[in-house]
Amino acid sequence: FAGIWETWKDVEGKEWNTYSIITTQPNKEMTPIHNRMPVILHREDEESWLDPSATDRAKIEPFLHPYEDNGLEMWKVSENVNSTRNNDKNLIEKVA
Repeated sequence: FAGIWETWKDVEGKEWNTYSIITTQPNKEMTPIHNRMPVILHREDEESWLDPSATDRAKIEPFLHPYEDNGLEMWKVSENVNSTRNNDKNLIEKVA
């Protein structure tokens, strides 16, 4: 996923590592599920995305688009994913 991160200190001097995943409009598969989706990078684009000198909008913007239609493998998972209290590998298992 395309994201941004920063390390900073709060007013008490505590250091924080923060990040955000960048989202975009959904592709065909995601449209019935949600009104946005993460920007998914292709492996060949990862190095360019992570290049710290790429701060110009023209270099970044080409990555900020929905993943191509029919490019995702999707399956139904447990509704337990909707709670941050749940954190276990079974959350991503297929359900009937």
